[in-house]
Amino acid sequence: MPFASFEWLVAMRYLLPRRKGGFSSLIAIISFLSFVIGVWALIVVMSVMNGFRVELQSKILGFNGHIIVTPSETPLSDFDAVAKRISGVEGVKLAIPFVEGQVLVSSPFSASGVLVRGMRLEDLQKLPGLAKNIKDGTLDGFDQGQGVVVGTRLATSLGLQIGDKITMISPKGDQTAFGTTPRIKAYPIAATFEVGLSDIDSSFVIMPLQEAQAYFSRDNDVTGIEVYLDDPDSVDTARQAIQKAAGRPVAMVDWRQRNASFFTALQVERNVMFMILLLLIVMAALGVVSSMAMLVQSKQTDIAIMRTMGATRGAMMRVFLITGMSIGIIGTVDGLIIGLVFCRYIENIQEFISWALNTQLFSSEIYFLSRLPAKVDPTEVTVVIVTTLALCFLATLYPAWRAARLDPVEALRGG
Repeated sequence: MPFASFEWLVAMRYLLPRRKGGFSSLIAIISFLSFVIGVWALIVVMSVMNGFRVELQSKILGFNGHIIVTPSETPLSDFDAVAKRISGVEGVKLAIPFVEGQVLVSSPFSASGVLVRGMRLEDLQKLPGLAKNIKDGTLDGFDQGQGVVVGTRLATSLGLQIGDKITMISPKGDQTAFGTTPRIKAYPIAATFEVGLSDIDSSFVIMPLQEAQAYFSRDNDVTGIEVYLDDPDSVDTARQAIQKAAGRPVAMVDWRQRNASFFTALQVERNVMFMILLLLIVMAALGVVSSMAMLVQSKQTDIAIMRTMGATRGAMMRVFLITGMSIGIIGTVDGLIIGLVFCRYIENIQEFISWALNTQLFSSEIYFLSRLPAKVDPTEVTVVIVTTLALCFLATLYPAWRAARLDPVEALRGG
């Protein structure tokens, strides 16, 4: 019978370390370790890259709208009515009017360019990416002009705390006989937020909508309306409904267009890393070819004797298939377990290595996130396992075929 106990017994005997053919055993061990390291590295790297994408997407979309609706032809002075109509569209979670502009902020200690966003308190409290990440201070009285909300990194870089005043300088100020004068105004810091994305935490200031309209000289109109959807990937289907609900000429830009280069770069880097690490598994498969070919060469006499005792060519082929595939399967399973455990405790491992080497391995200023993310995708893990086992099977097929094609008479004569 195919894969009978006899075939398994012989295959397991060939897997054990032996005095003769020690070099082929060493190659088999190296191949096994290569499978372990390759699968482990692939799972960890793919999970980290996937974690980066998910974390960055959730934080970016938790702070910025999925679709930005801006006015066309005429200013958006009827923003309340437009936002209310858009909010009634199926699949739309929030529609928030906002005023936005770039300014220079300064303190007695430092200065920095930031993006100022004007919002109403009721809208601000609906944003989980912001309202739930207030670190210090309070939003009470925000609409009454009690202060502005800044990112923690911005406050730290300026050397400011709750209650201190931050000075904002806009080049678009009042028109005078001598030209446009910069607008300079100081606001107390009412609260600080930290969304975990350093690019946002270090370059955003949130102020009341009415104050922002006055500061940027807007005649009771807004820059646009941020639309938040239940499903960020449904922007294509929501566009037409939002366009119709707006009831006026508008232009729309979705989150994929605003962050296209960023997420495309992440995807390209992920694919390149997969191809590079896949080469390690290919090298492991080539090691299996070498070790199995040497095993077949050293066991020619054994194969000939088993053939003369009644073993079929199929039995010999299955013996060496079992031998080679055992190396790949055991290595893949071990690599899978190590990889999943590594992903589960990756932040602790990163902190331990940073402590042991007395260096910062994961800098939030470089990688934009405050922690190292890892999200295991079952589909990706399945692809890694199937690819590894397929390569191992292909690597084992030729040596097993050679063992099956061996002529017993020639083998015994040569032996």
